[in-house]
Amino acid sequence: MLRLRQSLLSQILLSPSTCPISRLRRLISAAVPTVSPNPSFAVEDYLISICGLTRPQALKASAKLSHLNSPSNPDAVLAFLPGLGLFGADVAALVAKDPQLLCTRVETTLAPAVIELTGVGLSRFEIAPLVSLTSQYFRRRSVASRLLYFLSLFGSHENLLRVLKYPSLLGCDLDKVVKPNVSFLRESGLGDCDITKLCIRVPCMLSNNPERVRAIVACAEGIGVPRRSGMLMKALQVVAILSQEKITAEVEHLKKTFRWSDDEVGIAVSKAPTVLMKSKESLHHRSEFLISKVGLEPAYIACRPAILTYSLEGRLKPRYYVVKFLKENGLLDHNRDYYAAVMISEKAFVDKFVRPHKHAAPHLADDYAKACRGEVPARA
Repeated sequence: MLRLRQSLLSQILLSPSTCPISRLRRLISAAVPTVSPNPSFAVEDYLISICGLTRPQALKASAKLSHLNSPSNPDAVLAFLPGLGLFGADVAALVAKDPQLLCTRVETTLAPAVIELTGVGLSRFEIAPLVSLTSQYFRRRSVASRLLYFLSLFGSHENLLRVLKYPSLLGCDLDKVVKPNVSFLRESGLGDCDITKLCIRVPCMLSNNPERVRAIVACAEGIGVPRRSGMLMKALQVVAILSQEKITAEVEHLKKTFRWSDDEVGIAVSKAPTVLMKSKESLHHRSEFLISKVGLEPAYIACRPAILTYSLEGRLKPRYYVVKFLKENGLLDHNRDYYAAVMISEKAFVDKFVRPHKHAAPHLADDYAKACRGEVPARA
């Protein structure tokens, strides 16, 4: 009987045409007669033998299914899932994570949601990971409309999956929480692309109480990043995570580490808010290298704080080695700016600073590659 259900439902889901809910209901009813409660039905054994759970998983899951006295509805759910491309281990993992999915009505909840999602162009292979990530919300009849809203906001199925790695967003009130937060962030100068990036990094941003979101934006303004600034999205990533006390402590540490005045640290933080997230150790090493080794002035760094966001071993040191070598050997103008060499892409750096000198300095490319691997070139 279970195989018959699977065959019928898989054909429905694989069909290129959309199947009305009424047709689904008729087919399911025809394939599966009503089953009377079975007092001998053992949930734990069913989870092991039919769903593929281990004994410990089944023991834990069965506690949430103690009310089940028939395999009828679980059978229907298990017959439905292969039509989405979910089989074997995937189904076992899904049931272990959310045992109550087995109690969800296929006709009235799961099938209508899938039909609505396929109706806007999602394939069954795109719907499957949504079910796996958000199964507890797929048990609600409103899930399709919520997913469609977020799909429109985030712009792609891939972005939606990245945000829904933290699926609690689907449980938030759209009209009272999510939509007001989206509107406020848009009013503050963020586009939907920025909001998406922000939510990927700080998933709770849209699920926060709207007053909390307003407070976060105000905090970003407090560290010198006004609304509609190009740095607002990065600033929000920082202040949404750090407390005010932590931000104050990090600002004081930056002042001490880089010998900055209040004005200079304000400039640096407003231009590169993410420096507040750097560890004390990494900031100390960057300060020693840039000020003591490279010879940059603290005020110069404060006006160009993006330099602090790059890898010390993978970018700052290797490129300094190349620039220093070229200048010492008369292959580069002494006025050429090290900062400019740091900021360009890897390809652009190699094209401008390494390849043009392959005859005058044939070892340079190899030495630079060693430096990027953390080795100290013999000629450094």
